[in-house]
Amino acid sequence: MTKIAVILARGNSKGIKNKNIKTINNKPLIYWSINTCLKSKNIDTVWVSSDSKKILSLSKKFGANIIKRPKNISGDYSKSEKAWEHAIGFIKKNFSNVETVIGVQPTSPIRSYKTLDKAINMFYKKKLDSLFTAEKVYNYFIWKKQGKKYIANYNYSNRPMRQEIEKKYLENGSFYIFNAEKFLKEKCRLFGKIGCFTMGKVESFEIDNHEDLKLFNNLGKFFK
Repeated sequence: MTKIAVILARGNSKGIKNKNIKTINNKPLIYWSINTCLKSKNIDTVWVSSDSKKILSLSKKFGANIIKRPKNISGDYSKSEKAWEHAIGFIKKNFSNVETVIGVQPTSPIRSYKTLDKAINMFYKKKLDSLFTAEKVYNYFIWKKQGKKYIANYNYSNRPMRQEIEKKYLENGSFYIFNAEKFLKEKCRLFGKIGCFTMGKVESFEIDNHEDLKLFNNLGKFFK
C-alpha cells in the first residue's frame, strides 16, 4: 500500500509572482508543505510536481522527490487533475505502484502533519473513495447588490440568533485524498464515497495575495 503526497507548484503564479518560492518566515513557501508531509506518519513518499527548475531544485533540497511537469499542463487554465494524472503515471512507471494520493496545496502552509494524519486515518477508517477539506462556516448576514439596491439573505426585521444560523462547510482546498486507480478512471478529484474533513480557521488560512503574505510573516509561532 503506497500513500504518496503530491504538491503541485507552478512556476508562474497569476496573483503573486514566484509565489511558491517567496521567502516567508525565513523559508520559501514551498518548504512548509514539504516539511509537513515529511513529518506525516501516514505518507510514504513526498513529491513536488512543477514546471520550474528553481522550484524543483529547492524541493529536492528540502527532501522531496521531484517531477518535471510538461508546459502543456502548467498553464493558467490547466486543471490540477491533469498534473495529478501525470504525477501518478510518472511514479508508477519509474518507481512503484500508487494506492492513495494526498494532493497538498502549497498555498495552505499552516496545516499540521497531525491534521494530515487524522484525515488519512479517516479516509481509510470510513473506506472513502475521495475526501476534501473544509472549514465550518455559518450562512451569515450576506448582502448582494441588485441594481441600485442591496438585498439581504435574511429577514433583517426579525434578525436570527447566531445559534439559529445553518452550518455549512466551505471547501478550503488545503488538500485532497483520493484512490489513485479510481481517480484515473474518473478524471476528477472527488468521486464515489466522498468524505469531508473539517479544519479550523487558522489551518484553513490560504495565501492568495500580498496581504496574505504579510499576515503569514506575522504567524511565525505556528511553524515550530
